[in-house]
Amino acid sequence: MDRYPPIAEHGLIGDLQTAALVTSRGVVDWFSAPRFDSPSIFAALLDHDRGGYLLLAPDDSSVTCKQLYYPDTAVLVTRFMSPDGVGEVIDWMPPNTGRTPTDRHTLIRTARTVRGTVRFDMECRPRFDYGRVTHELDLRPESAVFRAPGVCAHIRSTFPVERDGNDLRGSVTLNVGESAAIILTVCDSDGPPPPPPTVDGITQQLWEAADFWQQWVRGSRYRGRWPDMVNRSAITLKLLTYAPTGAPVAAATMGLPEQVGGERNWDYRYTWVRDGSLSVRALLDLGFVEEATAFTHWLGDRLRESAGRDGELMQIMYRVDGEPILTEEILGHLEGYRGSAPVRLGNAAADQLQLDIYGEAMYALSEGREIATQAGYQGWKILSRSLDWLADHWDRPDEGIWETRGGRQDFTYSRVMCWAAFDRGLRLADNFRRPADTERWTKARDAILVQVMEKGWSDDAHAYVQHYGEAAVLDASLLLMPRVGFISPRDPSWLSTLDAMDRTLVSDSLVYRYDPAASPDGLRGSEGTFSLCTFLYVDALARAGRLRPARYTFEKMHTYANHVGLFSEEIGPSGEQLGNFPQAFTHLSLIMAASTLDEALDRQRD
Repeated sequence: MDRYPPIAEHGLIGDLQTAALVTSRGVVDWFSAPRFDSPSIFAALLDHDRGGYLLLAPDDSSVTCKQLYYPDTAVLVTRFMSPDGVGEVIDWMPPNTGRTPTDRHTLIRTARTVRGTVRFDMECRPRFDYGRVTHELDLRPESAVFRAPGVCAHIRSTFPVERDGNDLRGSVTLNVGESAAIILTVCDSDGPPPPPPTVDGITQQLWEAADFWQQWVRGSRYRGRWPDMVNRSAITLKLLTYAPTGAPVAAATMGLPEQVGGERNWDYRYTWVRDGSLSVRALLDLGFVEEATAFTHWLGDRLRESAGRDGELMQIMYRVDGEPILTEEILGHLEGYRGSAPVRLGNAAADQLQLDIYGEAMYALSEGREIATQAGYQGWKILSRSLDWLADHWDRPDEGIWETRGGRQDFTYSRVMCWAAFDRGLRLADNFRRPADTERWTKARDAILVQVMEKGWSDDAHAYVQHYGEAAVLDASLLLMPRVGFISPRDPSWLSTLDAMDRTLVSDSLVYRYDPAASPDGLRGSEGTFSLCTFLYVDALARAGRLRPARYTFEKMHTYANHVGLFSEEIGPSGEQLGNFPQAFTHLSLIMAASTLDEALDRQRD
């Protein structure tokens, strides 16, 4: 077993309330339950010795492994090929499609031999609460239960298992056509045991899961040039969305480094207002109105909660249920992925001031009449109050979109998105004939535009820059300027900005966020190119009419996806994936770029 497989060597499975990662060699090395942001049960990805894992694979280091998804599903197949035979492990979680949270989550692993004879080994070594608590094992002839404070994990196996301390191990030899299974069910400590597994029952659950995903994907209206990548990104966004509230998490994991051995290791299992708001546009592009609407309801709840605070949104991110407490702590007992410490639990950036979230929130709430009409009069009053607050506070330094920890700045992107907030608010007031202080909003909107044009532009760089002041630092977040309508995508100043970004931030089609050396962000070390920014670059190029480089960049970026079409946060200097995995922001920006590029190419053809 590889102590720390590459981040990219994983597939994702989930049940719409939590998720697990499975390596291409058959190891579940990340799983938390009952929610994405719950304490981990398996976290070998962050500490091989202390984190815990669930292995089901041949005990043969010479086997050739191949991992794939059953088409248009979240059913993961890991295939093992050797001279003695070909075996497969199929992993999935039965979808929890309801809106009620549940403590009970099931991970099913089936092994089968399709050629020859294959011996599969099994090891189940849970380490509850990030490895901070001990557990007991109750092993009986027909079942096994791991018990820890407040939680238990039931194991049902169709082959014999034995005690290994307080863990389990076992093996089974399968001839061609034979299969076996191990089922892990996690629930509260007083939850009833699951029923004994049957071959027919497991098979039925497998096909029900496959049917669910394939039927969901058929609801997409995407008919463009890259259906496989777009469908996989859509499924990934769905897997990363907490069904009871409609809130997407930024990624399934925590603590994976932006630089191996570095300190940029964050907990991404929370819902950012920004990421979720931009996902609305991506989902609507595909026709998934129900999912887009669910998030806007979650966002509306956060706005209603802020109504008593004179309109100010309390923070930039929340837990999936809307809980605002995300206290950051360091898990010092975990060594981190390949020694990348510290491993952080929670996220202190939740308390930062990031004024751009008003723009993204209004962008989400203004997309599509189906969504906008649901706010109602009371909802409009809350939106209106938030914009009234913003009219008095937009001209303030903040920490910016990248959550820097080097002090507040007058970030250009934050101003642009404040402009977008007023612009969308004015449109909604006009379209739905709602009462609003439109004169005040218009004055603020126009003042922001003038300020950005005068202070956000650098004559030295011939570009719009990251923040006001003498330092002419370029920032890829500004690639959203034409998408939100702040500037024409073919304005000469914008084309000059694109050229400057190409010279400074683009490396063989991959795009950096900014240069930390030129704009210190309060953290040590460097980072890779940011995959979100690469797709935003494609979007901006397509809007500017630069279709050949846009398509080249987009299709080249596909070659950096992992073997099952997933992206983490960043691409490192050797082409490796870095950061938390998979990242929703990357996949939603892929969908947005594909939609924009398809439309531009169709117009060119016509």
